[in-house]
Amino acid sequence: MKRIYLILPVIAGIMFGSSGIFVRTLTQNGIDSTTLLFLRFSIAIIPILIAILLSDRKLFKINLSDIPLFLLCAVCIIGLNLCYNESMNTIPLSLAAVLLSTAPIFVLIFAYVLFREKVTSKKIICMLLAIFGCLLMTGALEDNLTQLPLFGILSGIGAALFWAVYLMASKKSIETGNHTFTILFYSVIFITLALLPFTDFGQISSFISINPQLSILFLIVHSTFSFALPYIFSTVSLNYIDSGVSSILLSGAEPFAALIFGLFLYAEIPTALMFCGFILTIIAMMMLGRVDSAKN
Repeated sequence: MKRIYLILPVIAGIMFGSSGIFVRTLTQNGIDSTTLLFLRFSIAIIPILIAILLSDRKLFKINLSDIPLFLLCAVCIIGLNLCYNESMNTIPLSLAAVLLSTAPIFVLIFAYVLFREKVTSKKIICMLLAIFGCLLMTGALEDNLTQLPLFGILSGIGAALFWAVYLMASKKSIETGNHTFTILFYSVIFITLALLPFTDFGQISSFISINPQLSILFLIVHSTFSFALPYIFSTVSLNYIDSGVSSILLSGAEPFAALIFGLFLYAEIPTALMFCGFILTIIAMMMLGRVDSAKN
């Protein structure tokens, strides 16, 4: 029966991998970065709220001492999304997704520096393989390839950095007794309130006026499929399968989905060397996930 739930993190990864389609469409239609984030998170409150109501209403309860970690999670989610959106707009979707998937490397480094957690030789090998794979994907080793925007690559790395800090902050909050849904719900509320002053509602009105029914549906699908549902599915899967297995499936599905979307929708055709880098990075990150899973 548990095998059925293996599909949940895969679906979550595919949904995360679809983010670039929505981001590029909204950006091309005049929606700036902060307005885009406001749309994503404000609408996402509804499905997350429904998920809590269907699972356990006690998840709404928090202590004042929880707020600092929620705020840190909120800041990290904003930073992650701003950086990830920028990378998806400037570099191939597959590379942006792969750079984001290297977040466990930063988690490993932070855990060693801050908590002196042991770093094994297997983890170091996985890190080096992933870094080399990313280097291949940038095309830096191919003389005839047009160089990718450095800012786009740095944005992708920045997204991974924010994601790593979010993982550590949310893990700390979970250790104090909070559920993932609780952390996500309050973080999204804080984000929505923080983005309000920076949101251009004129841009939203202009976008919706193009085709009201279709535009509103697009915004709902964008928020639900690229943010809310992936988090919900990956969280639900943890009730039935090991967290390491869930992480491996998600981290493998997201970049692969981004590669397929980029290939068919935007004609982003990787060279043979770039594709090898893509595969190498995914394998390295899945190996790192297996090492962490075995440790736990």
